[in-house]
Amino acid sequence: MLGWRVLRACFNTGEHPIQIDTKSGPPADESTRIEVDDNNAARELSGERRRNLRAIERILDVKVAIRGNVLTITGAEDARERAADLVHQFLELMESGLTLSPGDVAHAASLAARDSDVRLRDFMLDTVVMTSRRRPITPRSPNQKLYVDAIRENDLVFGIGPAGTGKTYLAVAMAVAALQKGEIRRIILTRPAVEAGEKLGFLPGDLAEKVNPYLRPLYDALNDMLDPAKCARFIEQGTIEVAPLAFMRGRTLNQAFVIMDEAQNSTREQMKMFLTRLGADSQAVVTGDVTQIDLERNRLSGLLDAQRVLAGMSDIPFIEFQRVDVVRHPLVRRVLAAYERAEVPRGN
Repeated sequence: MLGWRVLRACFNTGEHPIQIDTKSGPPADESTRIEVDDNNAARELSGERRRNLRAIERILDVKVAIRGNVLTITGAEDARERAADLVHQFLELMESGLTLSPGDVAHAASLAARDSDVRLRDFMLDTVVMTSRRRPITPRSPNQKLYVDAIRENDLVFGIGPAGTGKTYLAVAMAVAALQKGEIRRIILTRPAVEAGEKLGFLPGDLAEKVNPYLRPLYDALNDMLDPAKCARFIEQGTIEVAPLAFMRGRTLNQAFVIMDEAQNSTREQMKMFLTRLGADSQAVVTGDVTQIDLERNRLSGLLDAQRVLAGMSDIPFIEFQRVDVVRHPLVRRVLAAYERAEVPRGN
């Protein structure tokens, strides 16, 4: 069993506080030492070439030294306490069997920097489904946990927020989990085939070949969670269907988990059509980013309209993600922040 001990907190020059000459500058930072009982755990926590520790240093504004199984955290008191608490939480997660990726560490450090009371085990130990490589897919933020729980408890859920917050990925994971448990008979993934500055007519091939690139992100998520051969077999059998939104018209979708991705690019009429396709024993998740609408300026986004029309319906939750929920490369959060500062709101 893993374990750790906070050995001491003292000035970095020794056990006893030194006399500070106020004329010579500010006092030295204090340090907190943490001893990890398992050397392998200490190495895993450090990461390859200290990559994990560097992320903690950069985000929480501390210095983290490691020697053997002892970590020494140096910095201002508040930052040092947050970093030590975060290290303890990482060790708890590892003790529970969770393998931490560098992205997990960086994202958790960002959460800790924003909220000192965040408890990682409250959401990171909730395994939604195991990938084909036996990697658990779990929520990576309180909002993602809220989203997953909302999908478990409701037949229709909206996930709205910026790119990289896991809206579609977690919805697909929930759909795969439901299929594996026998709760549904098929998964249907759809999205509007709306051009982001390009025209379908200039693309080669028939209609199916033209729209296939728009559906690629959905295939990517499926192939990450299912063995590619099994995924291809499910698609061939119709157990999994990936299709443009226009192909949903006139259908009744029974015993299905239906996901509409990129819903901000649906029209009001398309959104109404989609929401009325649900049949017996089915549920739907609608995801979108209202800051990336590619419709013509005179067309109202179906996602924005649904927010207005369905507001107040307690059994149709709208989960809104923020930049802090972005689980892609840390630069994505900074890019989003830069664009938010620079962009002029677009009328719809």
